[in-house]
Amino acid sequence: MANDPREQALYTATQVRLIDQVAISRLHIPGPDLMRRAARAAYALLRRRWPQARRLLVLAGGGNNGGDAFEVASLALHDGLAVEVLALTAASTGDAAVMRAGVLAAGGAIRVVVPDGNLPEADVCVDGLFGSGLARDVDGVARGLIEQVNASGVPVLALDVPSGLDADRGMPRAVAMRAAATICFVGWKRGLFTAQGAEYCGARELASLDIPQAAYEEFAPAASLLDEAIFSALPRRRAHANKGDCGHVLVVGGDHGFGGAVQICASAALRSGAGLVSVATHATHVGAINAGLPEAMALGVEEDAELEMLLARASVIALGPGLGQSDWSHHLFAAALAAGKPGVVDADALNLLAQAPRELGLRCVITPHPGEAARLLGCGVQEVQADRFESAKALARRFNAMAVLKGSGSLIAAPDGRIAVCGWGNPGMASGGMGDLLTGVIAALLAQGLDAWNAACVAVAAHARAGDLAATGGERGLIASDLLPHLRALLNGKPA
Repeated sequence: MANDPREQALYTATQVRLIDQVAISRLHIPGPDLMRRAARAAYALLRRRWPQARRLLVLAGGGNNGGDAFEVASLALHDGLAVEVLALTAASTGDAAVMRAGVLAAGGAIRVVVPDGNLPEADVCVDGLFGSGLARDVDGVARGLIEQVNASGVPVLALDVPSGLDADRGMPRAVAMRAAATICFVGWKRGLFTAQGAEYCGARELASLDIPQAAYEEFAPAASLLDEAIFSALPRRRAHANKGDCGHVLVVGGDHGFGGAVQICASAALRSGAGLVSVATHATHVGAINAGLPEAMALGVEEDAELEMLLARASVIALGPGLGQSDWSHHLFAAALAAGKPGVVDADALNLLAQAPRELGLRCVITPHPGEAARLLGCGVQEVQADRFESAKALARRFNAMAVLKGSGSLIAAPDGRIAVCGWGNPGMASGGMGDLLTGVIAALLAQGLDAWNAACVAVAAHARAGDLAATGGERGLIASDLLPHLRALLNGKPA
């Protein structure tokens, strides 16, 4: 459905279960009807994606997810496909029992999974072992079956969520099915878009099962998914604008040997529309920056007084690219924060912030990767990744600032509890300088008048989309500067 708000709404598994109950109890949609709708949507996706498939392997668990899988098997049998059905249990209950009986009525057979059994040959595997309600690690025969399928190379269509993937956190519960495609029912589960969610889900599609919007109204989404509409937040540039109207970004960083970081950041700020960009760095880097990026004003800063002059002229500060942790770094860090300007705190500035935590204010954005986030929160990286949503919220609250938790499925969190998720981006962006680039984009958008929340959301979206556009020729070898032309086009509403 065009412009369906459910396409951007992310829910917890509990919320989706309650929406499902509202549809059944208040809107009087029978449970078996919802199950059949889910199966029809899944089977339609299967036929679109694998039109040549003739042999299906259908895996069914003991709950409603298994019921969806049984009904997919029935549809395939009626369509003349060869179908092998493996079930985790010898019997099913409730609506799933009705769908299980339908397989037998359609002439199919159901075998119960046994340890170390042979995997039937198939063109596509339909995964209906565990749904979004899984609350324990996968073990026993189910774990062995998932590992077998993952090793087989057979493409998998996951029903609702890949079996074993935590629907709220995006992390596998000991093991998870690696799907080529996932069709999510009723509402998007938030874990499908962050941490390892994208890796296990493959291509994602939402099927709301024709449930009326009324069933969703009492459930505020747990998060929102960024979409192309976010770019409309950019202010229109007036015809008589001058460079002073578009903000002045000061990039502070570049300890000895790290002049490239501030140059990348400054380039991104310029390409993202900042009217003026200055760079406060070591004098040894000034010549290279002036030669490589003459549009920026690079100045050598060795004393606090020299920096104070630059801070007074700037409207926004980008603090941290290549900053280091030397005495020089500490002096620049302290002076920049003391200026009280809107800004972005990144890279080594985050490590210095972890050593001396303080509130930054709602005009500031912090942009940690998981390692930096762990230092800021005083925990381990595994703890951050185990629940990225709670980690992002904790960062925003602790520093009273907007927090961008970078990584697969970057999250933007506000101290008031708002959280947005970026579904774009690719592994090719795991290369040096990408974070410096993002810092420059956020700073430029702040300078042009966006508040910190919108600046962070627009910048993260543009950065990730630019990365995807730049990666069309391959992810390997992608570098930060490859994104610059795409960033400019996206922020002008003209993606290449």
